[in-house]
Amino acid sequence: MASIYSVKQVTAYISNMFSQDYALNRILIKGEISNCKYHTSGHIYFTLKDNSSMIACVMFAGNAKNLTFRMREGQSVVAGGSIRVYERDGKYQMYVTQVRPDGTGDLYHRFELLKQKLSDMGMFAPEYKQPIPSHATKIGIVTAPTGAAIQDMIHISSRRNPYVQLYLYPALVQGDGAPESIIRGITYLDSLGLDCLIVGRGGGSIEDLWAFNDEGVARAIFDCETPVISAVGHETDFTIADFVADMRAPTPSAAAELAVFDYAAFEEKLKEQKRRLEAAAMDRVFRYRSEVEKSLLNLRLLHPGNRLLQEKQYLADLEDRLLAAMERKVETRRHVLEVAAARLNGLSPLARLSGGYVWAMDEKEKPLESVKQADPGSRVTLRLKDGKLNVTVNTRESREPEHLLEKRTGYDD
Repeated sequence: MASIYSVKQVTAYISNMFSQDYALNRILIKGEISNCKYHTSGHIYFTLKDNSSMIACVMFAGNAKNLTFRMREGQSVVAGGSIRVYERDGKYQMYVTQVRPDGTGDLYHRFELLKQKLSDMGMFAPEYKQPIPSHATKIGIVTAPTGAAIQDMIHISSRRNPYVQLYLYPALVQGDGAPESIIRGITYLDSLGLDCLIVGRGGGSIEDLWAFNDEGVARAIFDCETPVISAVGHETDFTIADFVADMRAPTPSAAAELAVFDYAAFEEKLKEQKRRLEAAAMDRVFRYRSEVEKSLLNLRLLHPGNRLLQEKQYLADLEDRLLAAMERKVETRRHVLEVAAARLNGLSPLARLSGGYVWAMDEKEKPLESVKQADPGSRVTLRLKDGKLNVTVNTRESREPEHLLEKRTGYDD
């Protein structure tokens, strides 16, 4: 019976076959770029295709940073790398390590040599970049006098700010004599003391844009005292002029957007600034008014007359509290005295006498506590509530304690 494998095992087996194939590990493929996407991580995802087939490709950020150009849709290139299986999806794709344009190798080689030379000279250094004025009113343009590029720039300029003045130097932008024409345009407009310059043209092939890869044009841009915006070709096109200029615009239309400030937005911003300034002024007025009112209130609170009234009120409160405390103290003492008087009255012999009791004393007026202290014939004084009686004892009867009586009257077992 045939063995049964999991999808992961089969995919891993095929992936291992691809990784061991020498030809697939070092391969060059020629094709047309399609579905090219630059990811924010720096990776590039695209497809290479010809008339009948296509292959998915990925170029990781570590290799993508070495690209000397930006890949664009429909561009014919030669890509080098390896073919591997992406096991998660079970699909094979090319892991690209290098890409070069197809059919223009010599021009790109010259481009890279000049780019490296000027970079080593410091002409691309950011410290030499001049800021583009945010409210330019006089803008020079070096480009062809006809074509969509100049028309787009004029249209955008008039729409954004009809008060901006455009100075056009009609220059050759391709073919023989184009670099010299561009240099003359830059030099002439730089002498007019304008706010900024736009140097560029519409899109085209690398041969069409080659005038802007000229070293003389690069030096003219670098030496220009007026800030320069480079606007050559489409967004994916890069030229030496882009690197040396003070700012790169992806297209001539974008250059006009960057150079010409939006007058309507500027006017609205001024109105907003005015509103904010007025609001800030009113806020400060209200704040100062509040502080003045607060100071007046503090003055009233700190006035000697008010302070005197406060102290008088405080003394009156103290007097009320003292009187209340004294009354509570007197009441407490009175209550204690009443309790003591009641207890003392309860212990008074006179109080006992008023209840019908008699206080017996011997001849020496010492209290009699037992009948044995009075012999028959002796004289005894009886004290009552309303006076006393002097009597003579005739007989004496003694009452024995109850426990003795109980013992005497009990029966024997």
